[in-house]
Amino acid sequence: MKKTTLPVALVQERNHGDAEANLAVIEQRVAEAAERGARLVLLQELHNGPYFCQHESVDEFDRAEPIPGPSSERLGALAKRHGVVIVGSLFERRAPGLYHNTAVVLERDGRLVGKYRKMHIPDDPGFYEKFYFTPGDLGFEPVDTSVGRLGVLVCWDQWYPEAARLMALAGAELLLYPTAIGWDPAEDEDENARQRQAWILSHRGHAVANGLPVLSCNRVGHEPSPLGAAGIRFWGSSHVLGPQGEFLAEAGTDAPEILMAEVDLGRSESVRRIWPFLRDRRIDAYGDLLKRYRD
Repeated sequence: MKKTTLPVALVQERNHGDAEANLAVIEQRVAEAAERGARLVLLQELHNGPYFCQHESVDEFDRAEPIPGPSSERLGALAKRHGVVIVGSLFERRAPGLYHNTAVVLERDGRLVGKYRKMHIPDDPGFYEKFYFTPGDLGFEPVDTSVGRLGVLVCWDQWYPEAARLMALAGAELLLYPTAIGWDPAEDEDENARQRQAWILSHRGHAVANGLPVLSCNRVGHEPSPLGAAGIRFWGSSHVLGPQGEFLAEAGTDAPEILMAEVDLGRSESVRRIWPFLRDRRIDAYGDLLKRYRD
């Protein structure tokens, strides 16, 4: 098989206060990543500000903006300036009272070539996303770019094998997850370790089951809760996996980092020839997957 290598960069960052400050840092990081040879840059979930879903407040909706809009245009100009494809993550104002958690894909010529609206929306202590986000309605459709067909998903989607599989069945060549996940500082260290390992194992499972590289970019740093609780200590650990779940690169847990890796897009074909999971699927027997539960 012909080797087709794609240099990628994941920008693992902390919150710097507001959209202007965060986007200014992103501009610096993307410039550095491009200088180091990256052709695809993945940013973390909701990178324009803090992870505001730790509480429910109507004032937080003021952070949202249309797509296309100021941030997507700024990211597009950044992509064009450095000749890279950028995958970002924005709080989308679609209409009055209608908002989404939306990933955007900017081509290296600056065009907005695709977006994905987060399909699975959590509602857990510290992650009150159902208050803010309408579930996505664009389906699981990869985005065609100059660096390949990108299967873009967002954070909570990472726990659902159906999402990864549907992207793979639609021809995605990579799976990408902008993410915001971390520890509750009040939990004990053993529980924290189990949660982080489960998160990594989930991604490795998607890589193996679909024979695809996986890129997951998480935020880092402690963000206090507006409710006075302990907040979230985002665990970083951004990573790039090969199509057998192998680590190509992994970031640390507590500091900003530009994680670089070389992804061989040709390996998926080789791996799928020896592990032909798509061939052996029993599509005639999966009807119950459309049920919530088999009583």
